[in-house]
Amino acid sequence: MRLLLATSNSGKIQEMREALDGLGLELLDVGDVKTVGMPEETGKTFTENAAQKAHHYFAETGLPTVADDSGIHVDALEGELGIHTRRWGAGPRASDEEWIEYFLARMKKEKNKRAQFVCSIAHVDREGRLHVFEGVCAGVVTPTVEADYLPGLPIAGCFKPDGEDRVFSALTLEQKNRTSHRGRAMAHFRRFLETRKKN
Repeated sequence: MRLLLATSNSGKIQEMREALDGLGLELLDVGDVKTVGMPEETGKTFTENAAQKAHHYFAETGLPTVADDSGIHVDALEGELGIHTRRWGAGPRASDEEWIEYFLARMKKEKNKRAQFVCSIAHVDREGRLHVFEGVCAGVVTPTVEADYLPGLPIAGCFKPDGEDRVFSALTLEQKNRTSHRGRAMAHFRRFLETRKKN
């Protein structure tokens, strides 16, 4: 089956490919197909935004599509990030380095470092039906970037999930897929695909 990964974020593409490895899928991303324009993200939740993206690319390509919308809720910055995570602070055009520098400078004066990553995965199947899968991961923000991170995923270098002694981007692939918000959501999606394949 051909499956479109509806994102241009190279870090997300890599993580999604890794999570779906071994299923015998032909995985494409938006760089592999012709599309017109970007989908609007006007939803008030991660699920609504993920669904908008999945429906948009399915309508343009006719391909079964999976889209992600994710972000971080920081206790000390309640209401500031969430669905606006990548557009927050230094702005949507900021480089990864500029974004994370602004974020860590803002967090430096906060005593409460608790945070929670949330991911919604929306899948539009070949019949146009929507399926949603969610993953959550709680942890703490570290004072500095402690490891290199994939392009487009700067917070992975300064977020330590509960139960781990290293930040996201320093974990092994198996640890990250088991622990991360996207890994957990994609695991639900993978089980859905495996069950469909059996039926």
